[in-house]
This record gives sequence, C-alpha cells and structure tokens, in this order.
Amino acid sequence: MNTQHKITNNTITRICDAIVYVEENLDKKLTLEKVAQKAYFSPFHFHRLFKVVTNETLQNFINRKRIEKAASFLLHQKDKTVTEISELIGYSNLSSFSKSFKKFYGISPTKFKEITPNKFSKISKTESKKGQIKISLEQYICNINNALNWLKMNTKPEIKKTPRLDLAYISHKGKIDAIGSVYNKLVKWATPKGLINEQTRMVTIYHDSPKITDPNNLRMSACIVLNDPIDLDDSVNLRILSPTKCIVSRFEITPFQFQQAWESSFVWMSENGYKKADNDPFEIYYNNAAEHPENKFIVDFCIPIL
Repeated sequence: MNTQHKITNNTITRICDAIVYVEENLDKKLTLEKVAQKAYFSPFHFHRLFKVVTNETLQNFINRKRIEKAASFLLHQKDKTVTEISELIGYSNLSSFSKSFKKFYGISPTKFKEITPNKFSKISKTESKKGQIKISLEQYICNINNALNWLKMNTKPEIKKTPRLDLAYISHKGKIDAIGSVYNKLVKWATPKGLINEQTRMVTIYHDSPKITDPNNLRMSACIVLNDPIDLDDSVNLRILSPTKCIVSRFEITPFQFQQAWESSFVWMSENGYKKADNDPFEIYYNNAAEHPENKFIVDFCIPIL
C-alpha cells in the first residue's frame, strides 16, 4: 500500500506529539523505541512515517535540534560555557559536540560564541560551486540605535508574566510566509465550533529561530486560544502555555514590519541586560488585520526571559 495513504490527520497529530517530546528532552538519551512509544507507533512504522511527515529521519531531526539549541544558548546565554551547553543538549563529551557543531555551522562553538546579537549576526546558508552548504555570517542592514529608535516609536516593552493559555494548534514546517494557509485551515476548523468572534485571540509560537534554522526547516504552531474546554479531533492538537515571565511589546503594525519588530525586540532585550529563557517566543493577536482600516495587526510580541 502507498505510504502516503496512511498519512491521516491522526498520524500527523501523533508525530507532532513525538516532536514536542523530543524538543523538551534534548538533554536525555532519545532512542527510536522511546520516541515511537510517545506517538503510540511501533518503532518500524514510526521511523517510516516520521520521515514522510517531516522529510527527515528521526536521528537527523534530533541531531539538528540539539545543534540549533546549542547555537541558541551560545547566542543568548553567554555565561554558559561550551562544556555546560554540550551537556544541556545531551552530548556525553565535548569533542563529539564540537565536531558535530562545526560540521553543521562551519565554525567551532567557541568561535560561534563570540558572535554578538548586538551586531545582528545572521547565519545564512549559501550553496557553493561544489554543491556543499557553506555557512556565512552577515550583518543585518540596520544598526542598534536605529533598531532601538524604531522600537521606541512603536511600543514600550514591559516585563510581565503572561497568563496561562490553553491552545488548539496546527503545526507548520517551512517558510514563515506560508503559515497563512495553516491559519486558514485552523479558522475553518474553529468557525463551526463557535470559536471565531470579536474576542478570539490567535497565537503563533516560533519553535525555531530564523537566525539559526534553515528557512525550509522552521517550525511554528498556528494556535487559537480556548476559553473553555472543547473536544478536539484528529486535525488539531492541544498545547498549554504556562504563565511565563516575558518581555511583552504591544505593536500595531503591518505584516511587513514583523521582522523588524522581532529584531528590535531582541536588541532591546540584549541592551537592557535580559537573557532569553529556553521557552519559545510567541505572538498573541488581538484583531483580524483584514478588518483594520490600515490592515494592521494589534499584537503582543512575547520573549520569555530568565
């Protein structure tokens, strides 16, 4: 039978559960058997289905997530040593970690650590003539002062604890721009259930950083806030965002300003001495931009901090 026929919504939901388990346990020993068990599949079927759904083998996914998490630590928590970071992401020895990191990013973890977010160091992948992936470090166009001035004109960041959010969500893997179609699917699911009204809040969770992860591998969750318990079906998952200490910036901006808003928010975090926590950053939407006179989103940008 064609494997594609077996990829039901239920299968995707269970694979998503396994992905969340992996991301939350990168410091532990992750075996195929253990991860498959979390998705209620036999190891044999899980291995095959995971590759079809994610376009990566489980081991490649685990390795990539570990290295990308290490890169995030190196960028945002510079007080941690390279040895500490290697242990936090499940490597038993520093040599093995350093070798894996250099293979992925082209430079050593120690060299990578010298990159400062203040200089907007951006990691981009370019293909060399030999077809190999070459990593280059580029600076964003704007400088720190421009970023902070733009932020000052558009918002006043606050440090506060976000409320608990019960979320129905659909996962998206790929370019950020494509998440709109996922939201269309979510709205189509939510509308008959009476979940779409003037009080509806949507949430986007970013599980990867565009600075660190290849655009085609970026993982996001398109979510709708549930005010009351609801029976979910195979097309959506449930996720709970616990109350989280965050830098919260309220914006009223166009879709084209989102990248600038995120970059400026992270500059503000760094310049004001805050350190990003391990939790994923997220956006909370308070309106439908299509109904705004200037097609703007009213949205909170939330960066979890230590």
